[in-house]
Amino acid sequence: MSDEKMNQQNKTTKTVVVVGGGTAGWLTAGRLAAHHKSNTDTGLNVILVESPNVPIIGVGEGTWPTMRSTLIALGISETDFIRECNASFKQGARFAKWVDGSEDDFYYHPLVLPQGFTQGDIAAYWLNKADDNKNSFSQDVCFQEAICEQGLAPKTIRTAEFGAVANYAYHLDSGKFAVLLQKHCTENLGVTHILDDVVAVNTLPNEDIASVATKENGDIAGDLFVDCSGFSSLLLGKHYQVPFKSCDDVLFIDTALAVQVPYDNENSPIASHTISTGQEAGWIWDIGLQHRRGVGYVYSSKHSSEEQARAVLAQYVGEQFDSLTVRKIPFVSGHREKFWQHNCVAVGLSAGFLEPLEASALVLVELSAQMISEQLPATRDVMDIVAKRFNETFLYRWDRIIDFLKLHYILSKRSDNAFWTDNRDPKSIPESLQDLMQLWKYRSPADLDFTSNNEVFPAASYQYVLYGMGFESDYSHSAHVLNDWHYAEQQFAKNKKMVQQASALLPTNRELLDKIRQYGFNTI
Repeated sequence: MSDEKMNQQNKTTKTVVVVGGGTAGWLTAGRLAAHHKSNTDTGLNVILVESPNVPIIGVGEGTWPTMRSTLIALGISETDFIRECNASFKQGARFAKWVDGSEDDFYYHPLVLPQGFTQGDIAAYWLNKADDNKNSFSQDVCFQEAICEQGLAPKTIRTAEFGAVANYAYHLDSGKFAVLLQKHCTENLGVTHILDDVVAVNTLPNEDIASVATKENGDIAGDLFVDCSGFSSLLLGKHYQVPFKSCDDVLFIDTALAVQVPYDNENSPIASHTISTGQEAGWIWDIGLQHRRGVGYVYSSKHSSEEQARAVLAQYVGEQFDSLTVRKIPFVSGHREKFWQHNCVAVGLSAGFLEPLEASALVLVELSAQMISEQLPATRDVMDIVAKRFNETFLYRWDRIIDFLKLHYILSKRSDNAFWTDNRDPKSIPESLQDLMQLWKYRSPADLDFTSNNEVFPAASYQYVLYGMGFESDYSHSAHVLNDWHYAEQQFAKNKKMVQQASALLPTNRELLDKIRQYGFNTI
């Protein structure tokens, strides 16, 4: 090995260049800067280059509970976050009209584990309960459904920041979140912000990126480059030509029509959950922020025209629809065949995108930023090892998310549009999911059904969807599992008690958010 090449391999990772802003860019820059103390003399140099001419997509408004840990890691207070991003509390998702399309058809995927989940298979007992003593799965095993149905918050004003009575995530204004992150990263974490257009990529003999050329600021050099350039994927896609792996043969939805809907008045209730309502060729999301609702219809253009889709969305929104601006966002579900190539790693839309069911977009950004930060290669000679692990981890995660999203569709009994029947065609169902469904004919999903410590959705999530949509596991071949009905009845009774306690304790979502805006946490 030549001296020049050896020096390159042993070069310390001192500068990370993030290309692209938005939530993905700023979250990644922030995690790197916070973890590696970029505002110190010996810390990592983090530079974010953002085009002033490329607007952010700005419709990713749902998060996971992981966002609480992310905000803590960045050093952003929950009070500031809620105030500045018009954020509200999210305690899961309510799926309406997914099973058969009727008016009373709904189930919940809450964020609290089923009662007694870690001690025993409570799902087995629920499935074998007498029908006259049985509510929906999530109602009988989780107190959070009752909280959401009553519009209650997951905590009180006296609860510590990021603490919880019931596990929760957030709904947020993604545009305002990006602004908050930018301000915090530049003012408190030492991230250098350059507003400029990247016009070329300069490479080294080993095909690593040496620098990105900008229109006004010349070449910006770095040791690692993070591609957060959105759908354009300037570095990983356009420069390195890493192929995009479409999954539109599994997930058919490819278009979103999005609107921002004002509340009737300032005291209108704020839903404590994402509302997902099945429609003829897709589904409508409905997300309540403090000042408005984000509403959108995601549908398959092969199963509906845009005119039909607009009519469906108009009927859902009501008479004010004609006064609202509709944004059309076409997309292809899928991801890059790899995410880390040479000294470039993609995060966010540049890595891939799946329909917004179950809000996987932001959590993938969070998980990517966390792993890049915590596994940041010390030198170039170990970067390929980290890259291989990163690629394996995220290929697994993307595949499992695709399986989980598909699960919602294959369980539906709707037949009002070919969209639903086509989704149940075995040719469109991944073999990995078909294998799991075969197992679950005879028992409920369990953690050992999944082989990685990098799971995104736990077995409990599969239980909520399966049994919420009417699937039944047949325990007649393993009746020995049902050997402790006393334990099961204790769990069902404990859940009822927790419903009563939470209902008496918790304020409404609107009441708590108003108090946070006025007082902040732990002040009254």
